Amino acid sequence: MWPWLWIGLSISLTCLGQIAQKQAVTAFARMPAETPLRAKLLHPWLITALFALGFGALFWLLVLHVWPVGQAYPLLATNFVLMLLIARFGFKETVNKRRWLGGGLVAAGIVCMGLTL
Repeated sequence: MWPWLWIGLSISLTCLGQIAQKQAVTAFARMPAETPLRAKLLHPWLITALFALGFGALFWLLVLHVWPVGQAYPLLATNFVLMLLIARFGFKETVNKRRWLGGGLVAAGIVCMGLTL
């Protein structure tokens, strides 16, 4: 039970970190050129990204403590599929057919490898 919770938290926090990074660079682009580096480094979106990615890594370490890396690592590919969906529907980015196909293949691979857990 716990390893599944930990992998879920690791995936969720990693996705949150990616979203926060995107929001941070979007905010940076709107800042005047003379904005001090300190202001950028202390921006709430950047801090959120760093904490989310850091805690995601800590949960990943818990997963690796109980599962072989060869079984656990493919589940992280879920991030690619989730971020593809978030990019398209959350950020309204264009996703071409090849990227959709790739995301579908990754999802199929996750299912195939997940059946061995």
